[in-house]
Amino acid sequence: MPGVLEWARAENLQPEPITLDIWKRLPRDFCRMVEVVNGDVVRAEPPAPAHRNAARRIATMLEAGAETHMSRYNDGRLYAGTDIDLVLWEFPRVTVRRPDVALFTCEPTDVGPLPASRVKIAVEVVSPVTERIDTADKQAEYALAGIPWYWLVWMDRDRVTAIDTHVLVLGQYRTHRRITPVIPGETLVDMPIEIRIDWTRLFGLVY
Repeated sequence: MPGVLEWARAENLQPEPITLDIWKRLPRDFCRMVEVVNGDVVRAEPPAPAHRNAARRIATMLEAGAETHMSRYNDGRLYAGTDIDLVLWEFPRVTVRRPDVALFTCEPTDVGPLPASRVKIAVEVVSPVTERIDTADKQAEYALAGIPWYWLVWMDRDRVTAIDTHVLVLGQYRTHRRITPVIPGETLVDMPIEIRIDWTRLFGLVY
């Protein structure tokens, strides 16, 4: 543990693989800057304002869909959030990713990183810096972890231009639907729950 913190602050050399126990004890400010891939810490680039705002507004839409779903079906505890630490797997070496948005189930007693088995949808907002990671690395990792749905959100400067939804089939993601803007208007996504995408909220994202 001390060695890991010394690496984080100074030498920039990782002395040992990160374990889930070490991750839980690391300072939160440090954890927000990194992810863990098979025990190795990788830097997570800070998102631009438009990227961050797109994630926040999509999370709000997922949260509204979750609330409607729970009210209608009395179907457990379903939540949406941004920057949620997900444990994709712990062994042989831990992988912890932080999707831009996640729709997940949660219990009042849950603490610490969320297991991937709780996640219904993982969402990544694609940027030039993260495109390869989002469309290759994370897509493969989320599929391996068994997350049923994966959304890729595409942007052009201050607006969302498309949302690609993928469904897990036999361990791999297959494209389910590409959603493009309807202005003014909404698009109804009905899997895995009904979610209304309000396109007017996904323009002008730099403010």
